[in-house]
Amino acid sequence: MSSTSQLVFLPLGGVGEIGMNLGLYGWGPEDDRTWLVVDFGISFAGPELPGVDLVLPDVRYLEEIKDQIAGILITHAHEDHYGALSYLWERIGAQVYATPFTARLLEAKLASDSDGLEIPVTVVNQGDRFDVGPFDIELVTMTHSIPEPCAIAIRVGGHMALHTGDWKIDMQPGIGKPIDLDRLAEIGREGVDVLVCDSTNAVRDGTSPSEADVQKELTRLIKEAKNRVAVTTFASNVARMRAVAEAARAADREVVVVGRSMARITEIARDLGYFDGLPPFREEEAYAVLPRNKVVALCTGSQGENRAAMARIATDNYRQISLTAGDTVIFSSRTIPGNEKAVNSVINNLVGQGLNVITDRDALVHVSGHPRRGELEQLYKLLKPKRLVPVHGEPLHLAAHKAFAQSHGIKDTAIIRDGDVIKLFPGVLSVIDEAPVGFTVKDGKLIGTPEEMGVQERRKLSFAGSIVVSLAVTTKGDLYEDIDVVLMGIPEENLDGDPMEELVREAVYGAVISIPKSRRKDVELVREASRRAARFCVLEHWGKKAQCKALVRKI
Repeated sequence: MSSTSQLVFLPLGGVGEIGMNLGLYGWGPEDDRTWLVVDFGISFAGPELPGVDLVLPDVRYLEEIKDQIAGILITHAHEDHYGALSYLWERIGAQVYATPFTARLLEAKLASDSDGLEIPVTVVNQGDRFDVGPFDIELVTMTHSIPEPCAIAIRVGGHMALHTGDWKIDMQPGIGKPIDLDRLAEIGREGVDVLVCDSTNAVRDGTSPSEADVQKELTRLIKEAKNRVAVTTFASNVARMRAVAEAARAADREVVVVGRSMARITEIARDLGYFDGLPPFREEEAYAVLPRNKVVALCTGSQGENRAAMARIATDNYRQISLTAGDTVIFSSRTIPGNEKAVNSVINNLVGQGLNVITDRDALVHVSGHPRRGELEQLYKLLKPKRLVPVHGEPLHLAAHKAFAQSHGIKDTAIIRDGDVIKLFPGVLSVIDEAPVGFTVKDGKLIGTPEEMGVQERRKLSFAGSIVVSLAVTTKGDLYEDIDVVLMGIPEENLDGDPMEELVREAVYGAVISIPKSRRKDVELVREASRRAARFCVLEHWGKKAQCKALVRKI
């Protein structure tokens, strides 16, 4: 390889934001790089994208360089790290590398989300070392809130970068292997040129509690409960599901799995041995026949999703599962920013029925899967990196991580944003280029930009409604029959009690007849006059600018 070869890092998602993680490592001279893609995630739409199902990365740049992509490596099976594969992989077509749990979840996702799409996956394991194009890859065992999370040691050109993925230090993770601190120390002695590291909890001091601590608290709470217990958590958190099952067994209760995604993941986890030694979980039908003090319902819906099990149970809209006053509901999860209103609505519905609701504000029923400052410091000591690039965080987290790293002697630390091409080595960190970046949306069956999906117009409609005016003019310029007006999301009457629809009709009629008869043959002129009149009428009587569409035909 040329002496001008560089290793660069290019995030197309996940830097300056939490979610939609997609990073590229490129090796070679500027005009001939080979690329390794790390993660391929989604994000979730907030109220600023009404009606949108999912937010996906913009992969224009990947399409341009797809012949130079050696492979796609997934660090773990959270949706924000692998969820876009089923929607966008066909545009890239590269080989995917994933651990057994991630590969099984991807297979199940493809079966439900795509029409017969098959993605070639090479199954690799924590601790494996293998080549992907010019990259010598080692998967280092980490711990996180999902099975089989990996950091990636990338060796190329006599240098090493370590990409942490999502991680924390947990020696009792509940399932799977504890974080491999010995191997991290060995890699540190070998020499880490640059660390690309999770920043989610860089603003928090101390260390994250262990999953073992959560299991102890769940066991106490479930033992103390007098009646039914329902626990909701992230379906992907298999360690938490095992903790619930262990707590249920200690309290002489049986676990009933509620919700399709929970059932699907428990089946995969059991096949891979993560529930070995536990009694089989019961299906929903068993719930009605188990005594109230002998059951724990393990439910989807920790984020208040209106179609998930917990929201339906809270509104007494789940045919086989119900809760009554005196029962206990445990939210063994954190509320993702943006979901507060939905989660609070579910909790209020449950409390209103006399249920005892426990969240992480009340007891240690959830722990983060990301490192606090104490864990970051431990990792720095193990790896002794020469340089550091904070990722996986909003600007606040990235800035806090940079300051913390520099206070611990890592002076060459750079904050970047999505689309920046940063040179990792040789030499000091430096942004040398930028790539097109953005996002697309999954909207029903379609994928495109927000503009292509009409999201901006949809947002405007949510603020001030819409008006549709329909009329016809003859070839002689006469109005043909009545003017039709349809108002949507607009008050029925003005302050004086006059019907808004009639006011609009009169305004449009006045605007049309004010046009000289000879000029009414111009359909575009009549259409624009009608639209302006209708919109101004609503503004005048309501004070808001509605969207307006005028349909004019000549007969």
